[in-house]
Parts: sequence; structure tokens; C-alpha cells
Amino acid sequence: MTSGIGSEAELRHWLVDYLVTNIGCTPDEVDPDLSLADLGVSSRDSVVLSGELSELLGKSISPIDFWEHPTINALAAYLTAPEPEPEPDPAPKRGAPNSLDEPIAVIGMGCRFPGISGPGALWQFLCERGCSIGPVPPERWRPFATGSPEVAAALARTTRWGSFLPDIDAFDAEFFEISPSEAAKMDPQQRLLLEVAWEALEHAGIAPSTLRRTQTGVFAGACLSEYGAIASNDFCQVDGWSNTGGAMSIIANRLSYFLDLRGPSMAVDTACSSSLVAIHLACQSLRTGDSHLAIAAGVNLLLSPAVFRGFDQVGALSPTGKCRAFDAAADGFVRGEGAGVVVLKRLADAVRDRDRVLAVVRGSAVNQDGRSNGLMAPNPAAQMAVLRAAYANAGMQPGDVDYVETHGTGTLLGDPIEARALGAVLGRGRSEESPLLVGAVKTNLGHTEAAAGIAGFIKTVLAMQHGQIPPNQQFENPNPHISFADLRMKVVDTQIDWPDTGRSRRAGVSSFGFGGTNAHVVVEQGQELAPVVGGGSDGGVSVLVVSGKTSQRVAATASVLAEWMQGAGAGVGLAQVAHTVNHHRARQARFGTVVARHRAQALAGLQALAAGQHAPGVIGPTDNVPGPGTVFVYSGRGSQWAGMGRRLLADEPAFTAAVGELEPTFVAQAGFSLHDLIAGGKELVGIEQIQLGVIGMQLALTQLWRSYGVHPDLVIGHSMGEVAAAVAAGALTPAEGLRVTATRSRLMAPLCGQGTMALLELDAAATHELIAGHPHVTLAIYNSPRQTVISGPVDDIEELIAQLRAQNRFASRVNIEVAPHNPAMDALQPQMRSELADLTPRTPAIPIISTTYDNPDTGPVFDAAHWATNMRNPVHFQQAITTAGTNHHTFIEISPHPLLTQAILDTLHTAQHGTTYTSVPTLHRDTDDTITFRTNLYTTHHWTNTTSAARQVSDIEHHNGSPSTTAAPSERLDGEHDGWCYAMTWPAKPLASAKSDTDAAGGRWLAVGHAELATELRWLAGPQSRVDVADASLLDEETSLIHALNGIDRVLYTPSDLGTLFDLETAYRLFHEVRMLAAAMVAADMPAKLFIVTRNAQPVAEGDRANPAHGVLWGLGRTLALEHPQIWGGILDFDASVPPELVAAQVLSEATNTDGEDQVIYRRGERLVPRLHPRTLPAEPVTLDGNACQLVIGATGNIGPHLIRQLATMGAKTIIAVSRKPGLRLQA
Repeated sequence: MTSGIGSEAELRHWLVDYLVTNIGCTPDEVDPDLSLADLGVSSRDSVVLSGELSELLGKSISPIDFWEHPTINALAAYLTAPEPEPEPDPAPKRGAPNSLDEPIAVIGMGCRFPGISGPGALWQFLCERGCSIGPVPPERWRPFATGSPEVAAALARTTRWGSFLPDIDAFDAEFFEISPSEAAKMDPQQRLLLEVAWEALEHAGIAPSTLRRTQTGVFAGACLSEYGAIASNDFCQVDGWSNTGGAMSIIANRLSYFLDLRGPSMAVDTACSSSLVAIHLACQSLRTGDSHLAIAAGVNLLLSPAVFRGFDQVGALSPTGKCRAFDAAADGFVRGEGAGVVVLKRLADAVRDRDRVLAVVRGSAVNQDGRSNGLMAPNPAAQMAVLRAAYANAGMQPGDVDYVETHGTGTLLGDPIEARALGAVLGRGRSEESPLLVGAVKTNLGHTEAAAGIAGFIKTVLAMQHGQIPPNQQFENPNPHISFADLRMKVVDTQIDWPDTGRSRRAGVSSFGFGGTNAHVVVEQGQELAPVVGGGSDGGVSVLVVSGKTSQRVAATASVLAEWMQGAGAGVGLAQVAHTVNHHRARQARFGTVVARHRAQALAGLQALAAGQHAPGVIGPTDNVPGPGTVFVYSGRGSQWAGMGRRLLADEPAFTAAVGELEPTFVAQAGFSLHDLIAGGKELVGIEQIQLGVIGMQLALTQLWRSYGVHPDLVIGHSMGEVAAAVAAGALTPAEGLRVTATRSRLMAPLCGQGTMALLELDAAATHELIAGHPHVTLAIYNSPRQTVISGPVDDIEELIAQLRAQNRFASRVNIEVAPHNPAMDALQPQMRSELADLTPRTPAIPIISTTYDNPDTGPVFDAAHWATNMRNPVHFQQAITTAGTNHHTFIEISPHPLLTQAILDTLHTAQHGTTYTSVPTLHRDTDDTITFRTNLYTTHHWTNTTSAARQVSDIEHHNGSPSTTAAPSERLDGEHDGWCYAMTWPAKPLASAKSDTDAAGGRWLAVGHAELATELRWLAGPQSRVDVADASLLDEETSLIHALNGIDRVLYTPSDLGTLFDLETAYRLFHEVRMLAAAMVAADMPAKLFIVTRNAQPVAEGDRANPAHGVLWGLGRTLALEHPQIWGGILDFDASVPPELVAAQVLSEATNTDGEDQVIYRRGERLVPRLHPRTLPAEPVTLDGNACQLVIGATGNIGPHLIRQLATMGAKTIIAVSRKPGLRLQA
């Protein structure tokens, strides 16, 4: 200190004189305990004063010292005090770990800034050193120009630089279900947040609709509602929407309302730190359990020049329109607009749910400046305190942070104050080679105020993900009031790689409100999880389901997706795209489907969907949804082509299995291999190969449809197609169907060349008139009201074709060498009846309309006589379709190529005008079989998915069987074993109430296995419940499992694998998982009940799809019910086609049912329960079919050997003996 100033009192006197002389105060006005700001000292005055004091005291004095010691008394005491000893670096003080320290995962982000939509665009913008600052759009301030000279002058003097979003008046009100009148009164900040939050949830892989009724919190930073203030000035226009339209609280509340979220919902206003405080509060809410998922956001729009003018008055805004954080030329900040949203979840939950973890929030802190050097003046001590608190909360040494995204407003003294706090807390102990790296996104986007913190947060997460730090803009010369070297800090002025420290990347984000609320968040690099790719890649074929609320929105979404796949998403695999689109996007009322094997096909399909055009693999959205009822229609010959089914063999396991199962019987009847025919792409030659090849394909295609959950309610066969229909209905076995076809084709073969058929575009009356002069020609097929087929000698048919063509009418010869459904077949009928005399058909399990007779209500016995008549009588196809159309609306042609699809629609639309029907083929000649089938499959799903829950089976007896409930004693046994023999049946038994009692089903659930079903359960269970979701891997960790079961009321186990092919390894795994779960529940002696959900584990009707691996769980479940009734809730079985949301609803209903049923099957909307009914024993000795196999389980026990001998006595030739123990007893 110089000799001029010897004490604190002398310096205090000097400061008072300085203020009187240079600031214009009078001595009486100078209160040494008032802040310098209150005494009139501005930021620029502080710079001058610091220079004067440096010269006076002989040491460097920073203007920042005036903010740390804001009064004359405090400043004099500080400047005259002796130099303090260096303090050791304080270690963070943190208590024992607890739930309030739990790390929080960032699983999704969304943002909208000028010229930027989405995190990817923001990253590119930052890397390209973008700057969005420009002049205010002319229309923004036009309403404030009243015409008065005073206002015009004030506007002219107001800073016009800013970062402005375009089209802030644009809003998709219809999408968000808001009326135009209400939307017009909504603060555009509300609109913007709705849009960006939706995008952030989709970025997180969360379909927003799945969050309904969940404990999802919304924390939205916002600091001004200028829209409401402006609107209220027009008093006559205030209406019922004005209050909610302009209220700050509604910015958060409207998002909660729209998504039906039940967690905390609050708007957070701490000015410029609002959105970072919102992140802090969201993390706290997750840690305390108030929220299970949290949406943290910030939004800011600049609608009025008023705030600009206010900041101009205090010299805060940059007159040059540049935000120069930490630069010597810093002259103020530039205001900006935008919105940012992050989706947060507890890290443990995110890992459990296999969410993509973008980053992890390790800790955070919020505090206040208190009484600083002015209300808007920063407090360096408070800034240092919030940093220390944040890193203590994170359990991290301050020196371990690599980078800080600073508040960095670009003010001459605000930046030095922040830098000093950062250096004091985070820079200490660092080497010169490893300084603390700092930057500020405000240099790119301006100061987005309430959205500023979240803008910096998103930038930081992106930098961590990419391993690079983008450069600060407008940084040329360091601020002279910041000693970067001493503070061990460095501004990132060029894009650099993130420093390699040998540990995960770590960063901090700061944000300070102009009213003194400070926030700092500590972020760590996320653990990127491998994406889970679902069934979209099955068979090398992907399916993309593009949904929207209207057809136009579907088209727009398809266009955007195609554009993304060609641009930013060019490196993402098609299967991954399909999985995300299908499973992590909101389900909307309309949807289109694109089926593709390759990326180019997918792009072409999306572009066609966007343009509303037809293309292979594309199913467009439609409003015409047909009613219930599915009919399988089997065409006759003519659909065959070389190569049919070859792709299906490679891509569709169910088709391959069906061909394999059919193969031995097919070879025996046909004399050639169906598998080799399909795999080799061979052409079918001759009537015998053609007819047998077609029915073989039809039977395999039937099983393929069924494997996807599409089952017929009715079947119809066209000509020889009636054989396949009879097999599908259960009237014939596949072997019997092939035998009928082989006999038919063999008898017809000698007639080849003697006859043919022709397709005519004539109705039946005109056809009869046409053939009146040709006695050997008959009307063979009533195809549709405008189409018939004639049959007869070749010359007569050719003559009639020529005659019609001369009249400019359509006529075409059918590719066939014989004339069925014609008197030419009369001679074959006796032999047909003779060769099939021993045929023993059964009562169909599925209703069938025969086309052999003119009365569709005829219920034929499918014996030899019927098949002889079938080859001779006309085909009454039109009549059969007309009858079916009265209560069936989806018609699927089961054939390698469509022959009847158009005829079906013509018939239906003529007979039932105005009713909506759909008629789809299965395959199409010379196309990719798998693409074609999947396209047609998803065409039917456009209808069946919306109707399957309500569909009722018209004839439950045919489907499930209804044995008599009374049985007379067997005459042969004289009643001695009466009551020994029972049959299992599945009668319908509805619940007392079809609506699930979600209140009664409340409490805590643990859902293990199928994640999508668990998500639906979580939504349906409502806010009074908590549904914890766990992967099946939890079952292998006993300690974790016991912990997860703690406090649980109900446990739901659903296999994640819904496959239908029997896989022994899968069966063992599922058995093991339930065994481990049950063992843990028993060991824990807990009151929770176990519910098991399976798919197709229990076939209840002939031809039902079966899933043996899931069937194993029914055996285990029944055992648990007997041995551990205290944990047993029940087991439920659904068809694999039933969507998870319907399954979840039934699970809740069953969890609260009081009818005592613990084994339940749901089929086609019916609730079926098991019942044992007495079965009448046969009066005559039973002879077993020698061609069938008999299975004996427990073959080496006390009963097994006797049973095997008895079976052999009854005619069994093949017996499979299964036993847990090897033994010699079977050799006896």
C-alpha cells in the first residue's frame, strides 16, 4: 500500500471523496453500508474506479472486487486487509449415498432454435460455427407503432438485434386436439412447448400416448408471458380461452393435460436460470419418487419491444448485435428465442428399460445471490457456493470436470465475475497443460433467457456424445479483466476433441437468473446401450408402420422419414428404423405400411406412400374399415407358377414347417416332393402335378396365415379348391385332401386335350343364351354377377370366344386341357365314388359354404359321393360369396396367385351395396413371395387390429366342441368304470364386469418379461398403482430379485419370446425363469400373487395355433397352484395377434376377479375356462390307427409298460416312450 493510504479509514474517506467528485453524490448521500450500485456506480464506472485504486494502492484491483465487496465499508476492509494464506482445495462434503443422490439419465432431447429443429441440426449448426442473430422481423413490432412521434422515437432508439424464430404463429392445433378459437388465444410458448416435448419423447423412444395416467412430471422454465399481456389490452376480445391462454402456469400444465400426465406439473420462473432450475427440480422429483419420468424444459419468445427497451436503459444489450462471451470487446448480450426439452429417468430405471442413455446428471445445486451489489448484480460468492454444492451433491472432485458450459452473457463485468468463481472452485489445482475448458452457446444463439440453461445443457450432452467440443463464437481477444492463465481456464475457440482423461467425460452447466437465482448441473457421459431390434428384421424383410391422425399426416410423415433416411439417417440400418418407427412412435388413428427387403425398396415405398401412389409393399391409409368376419377362399387350378413359395421357404419358418409336416403324405399321394418343387422353382406340368401342387401350396399358406394370428371364421372353395377348404375346416385331414385331389386329377388325366374352359364377361342369363345352340357346352362356374365360365369341347369353346370378341365383348380361354363341371365328367363319377368309398369325413370345426350345390345352406358330408358331384356340378361361387357377405367382411384368397379377388368384390358390392369389404390375395405371380404376403397380411391387420377384440364366433360349438354334460354308462363295462373318463372342454364364462377395476388392481406390480405389455399395464393401472418393469435377466440375480420383490403386491410374468415354433431351449429357459421367480416369492414369504400370461399355449379348437414352449408354463403353473397356493394368482392365455393394450386390460380384470377361475383362455373376445365333463366310453373295442403315433410319458413307471402293451394290442404300431429314468422294464 502506498504511503498516501495508511489504513482502512483513510481508504474509506478516499472512496467517499471519489464518489462525490466523480459520480455526483453529495457527502450526505453517501452511506458506506449501501451498495455501490445504489450509490450510482455503473459497470463502466467500476472499470474506471478499479484503475484508480490499482494506481493508488500499488496492486492490481479488479472491478469484480466491487461485486464481491459491494459497499464502501466492505470494499475498504477487503482492500486494506493483509494477503490471506492460500487455502487448501476443499473436498466435497457429501453424506452417505441415498436415494436423493441417485444419478439421473437423460434419455431424450428436443429443441427448436432459429433455423434449427432437433438435436442433430443443433450439433451441425454448432460445428459449422453458426450464428442465428439478426434484426427483429419487421412484423414483430408493427403492432406497437401507434403513430405517435414519441413511440416512434422510442422504438427507433431500441436495440433491434436478436435471435428470432420464424413462423411463431404457425401451430398444428388439430394434431394437439385444440380448437382454432382456443389456439388463437394460446401463448405461442405453450404451442412451441407442446411440439418440442412431443419430439423429445419420440427422440427418447417413448410413444407419448403410452404415458397416459403415469407419474410423469413436467417442469417448464418460462419467464415472460407477453402474449397474455398484449391480448388483455384488447378488453373486448377477452373470452373464456384468454385466461388459460395467457397464464404462465399453463405452459407446463397444458402439456400434462394433453398427454394425461399425473406427476407434478409446474412452470418455473427464475428468469435466465429457469430451465436449468427446471432440470434440477425434475431430478429431485425423480429421486423422491414424485415422478417416475420427468420432462424438463425451457421456452422463450420475444413478442414485445418493452423488455428490449428496459434492458437498453441499463446498458445490458449489445448495440453491435454480437454476443462476445469472455472477449475484450464484450458489450452486452443479445436476446434470443427458442425451446429445449429433455426427458429424464432414474438411471437404474433407464438401464432396466434398455433406454438409450445420452448422458447422466450426477448432481446439481440451486442458490440465491441475496443482497448483492444491486438486484440484478451477480454475487461472486454465491456463484462459488453453488458450484461447490453441485459437485458435492455429485460426489465428484471439482477438479475432475473437463468442460463447463457457462452462463457467458458477454457483458464486460458479468463474464469476469463468472470466470473468477469458476477458477476459484474448478480451476484450482489444475496444471497449465490441463486447464478448465469453457464455452457459451449464447455466442451462437443469443441469450434465450428462460431456455438458455437447457440450450447449454443440450449442447453439452451432444458434445459428450460426439467426443468433441464446438467452438465459442466471437472470441478474438481475451477479456482483460480475466486472468485465464491464473484461473487455469481456456475458452474453446476452435473445435477440439474432448480431452482424453482415462475416465468418462464430465462437464458442468451454469445458468444465473438476473434476480439472483443461480443453478449448476453436473453431467457425465452416458452409457450407450446397444439398440434392441425387434421382429422387423425377420426373414430379411422389414415393415414400417407410418401413422398419423389423418391420411394427409401419414403422407407427410412418410415423406419426412424418406428424406431422413436419405440424409441424416443414411447410416441407420433398415431393421433399426423399422423397430423405432413401429415400437417407439405414437399410435395414431390412420396408418400406412411399407414392407421392404432392402433400403431402396423402403425408400421407394415411403415415397409412394407420401405421394398417395400404389407400389409393391405399400398399403395406404383408408377410412373404409370393414366389419368383422374373415373368410378364407380357396381357388381352383390356374394360380400356379414356377418359383411360387420359394422365398417363403427361406423367410417364413411357419411355412417351412407346414411344408415339412405335409411332405411325407404329399410324396405318398403325389409321387413327387412338394418341398423340392417349391425350393427348385420348378414348373408344374400336367393336370396331376398342377392340381396336387396347388393344394399343397394352399395347405401350407393356410398355416402361414394362421401363424400370424389370422384365422378363418368361414371357408369357401372354388371348384377343386373346395378340397383345400374342407381340410382347413377340419372335415378332411391333409392326407385325405391330398388323396381326393390325386384321385380326381388321375381320373381326369386321360381326358386331357378333349375339352377346355373360357372366362366370359357375361352374366348368367346372357351366358345361357349364348350357349343355347351348343349342347355340349355348359355354364360351369357362376363367378360373379358379371362374369361366368363355360366348359366344353375345344372347338365349341373357341367358336364362342370368337363370337364374343366379334361383338367387342371380353372372352378368354382358361389354361386347362379338360372340361370339368360338364357332362364330360359323368363317366368318371362312378370310379370316383368307388375309389374314395372308404373316406370318413368329420363334422367341420369351422363353418364351410359348399359351392357344389345351388343352395348355399346345403350342409354336405364330404364323402366320396360329394367329391364325385363336385367335379360334375357347376360351381356356385357367386351364390356362396353372396351368402358369406351377409356377416363376413374380409375375404382372403388362399392361392399362389389371385384368380378370384375381383370376382369376390364384384359380387359383394352388387349384393350388399354400400357395405365395406376387403378382398386380398396371398401371393402374386413373379413377385417376392415374402414381400407380397407380408403386404397382404398387413392389409388385413389394418382391419383385424381394430375389430379383433369385438369379434364374436358365430358358432362356438363348431370351434370348441360341446360334449354332452350327461353320459350313459358303457354297456360293455356295465357301468363299473362310470366316472373314470372325462374330457376337458373350454366353455365361455364372462367376467361379472367387462371393465377392469383399476382401483382394486392398484398397489405395486412387478412386470417381468415383455416390456410392451408392461408399459400398457403401467398406463392402464392408473396413478394409484406403480408398475415396476424388469427384464428376465433379473431372475438370474437372486439378491436383485429379492430386492425387486420387496413391497410388491402382484407379479406378472410374460415371456418376451412370442415365437410359435417349438424350441426346446426356449421351453427350458421359460420354465427356469418362472421357477426362479416362484422360488424367490416363496422364500420371501410375501403376500404377492403371481400371474402368468402366455400366447397360444392352449389350443381349444381344431386347427388352432399352438405354442409348445409357452404350453410348458401351464404345466408348471398348475403345479404351483397346488403346491404353493399362497403365491398363486392365475395363468392367462391369449392369441399372439391380440395387442398388448388389450392383454393388459384383461390382466387387470383377472387380477381382481372373484369367480375363482385361475386358468383362463381368451379367444376372439371370449373368456374360456376349463371344465371336465364325463365322457362316454365306447361300446365296442377300440382299434387304433396303425399309421398314427402314440406317446407315453412315464414309460418306465409302474403303469407305463402295461399301457404300452395295451396300446400294441389295440393296433398301435409306433409308440414313443418317454421317461425321466432309463430302465429295462420296457424290454419285458
